[in-house]
Amino acid sequence: MSFANLGYLFLLLLLIPIIAVYIWRLKKGEASLRMSDTGALVKSRKTFRQYLIHAPIVLVCLSVILLSIALARPQLSNRWSKESTEGIDIMMALDISGTMLAEDLRPNRLEAAKQVAAEFINDRPNDNIGLVVFAGESFTQCPLTTDHTVLINLFQSVKFGMIDDGTAIGLGLANAVNRIRTSPTKSKVVILLTDGSNNCGDIDPLTAAEIAKTFGIRVYAIGVGSKGEARVPVQTPIGTQYATVSGQFDEATLRQIAQTTGGAYFRATDNNTLRSIYKEIDQLEKTKIRVREYSKRSENFEPYLWAAFVCLIMGIIIRYFLLRTISD
Repeated sequence: MSFANLGYLFLLLLLIPIIAVYIWRLKKGEASLRMSDTGALVKSRKTFRQYLIHAPIVLVCLSVILLSIALARPQLSNRWSKESTEGIDIMMALDISGTMLAEDLRPNRLEAAKQVAAEFINDRPNDNIGLVVFAGESFTQCPLTTDHTVLINLFQSVKFGMIDDGTAIGLGLANAVNRIRTSPTKSKVVILLTDGSNNCGDIDPLTAAEIAKTFGIRVYAIGVGSKGEARVPVQTPIGTQYATVSGQFDEATLRQIAQTTGGAYFRATDNNTLRSIYKEIDQLEKTKIRVREYSKRSENFEPYLWAAFVCLIMGIIIRYFLLRTISD
């Protein structure tokens, strides 16, 4: 056992004046009485109150000792421990192009993707997770982090119009791969979510997939959108108008990306399907890692604090109730 605030043990010096004053008061309060024979007093039995006569001062001293120890914050010694935990590195690549505002998912594809992704992140407390967004261009919204509160806040701030419109799938995937490729973790994953076909950017999606394969990164590709037509709000000079977009997109390329990297392809046609896809990925990516952890010191002051409190209360009860005298 060690102490965090060792200086508080000097409070034990208070015992010296407490005991000295008690002894002085005992001697001062002694009465003298001349008797011819004390034999009868010697043979008489001591009463219960006589046994308790010094109990209050003993309990007060114990209270001071225990309180001093509690204030010094005793801590249990550090120990090495071995535990199994689960954790991987995940980079999420999210399409934020104009078609992601289609309302076949509620309230729209982008908001549904953000909501379900936040649930997924909360269920993976041991993972390093980051976020890349893409449309006509791509940038990193959040690098790999275990601070999931910050990550979710950055996720919620994502919206259409942050970058030029378009669907640069290859660029978005390559950016995610670049962010995760140097990670020392054995298990590295990219979750690529899009509702379109690659129509801009300098990097072909299949080229980005080959790069991911080179670094041992699995890609789970999620195609979002119903198989029919969907309404998309469009801002015009006369207000919001609605256009229709087809639910068809380049699924073949997404399948090939997943196949090349050893991942999987999924199609999300509604909110529930999207949620079940993330749950499936969650189950697929459970990697147990044996780690050696150094446990922190654990505080152990509470038992001493409670013991000091009990001793003080007992001392008060004995002094003012069991040993109460007429002069009191």
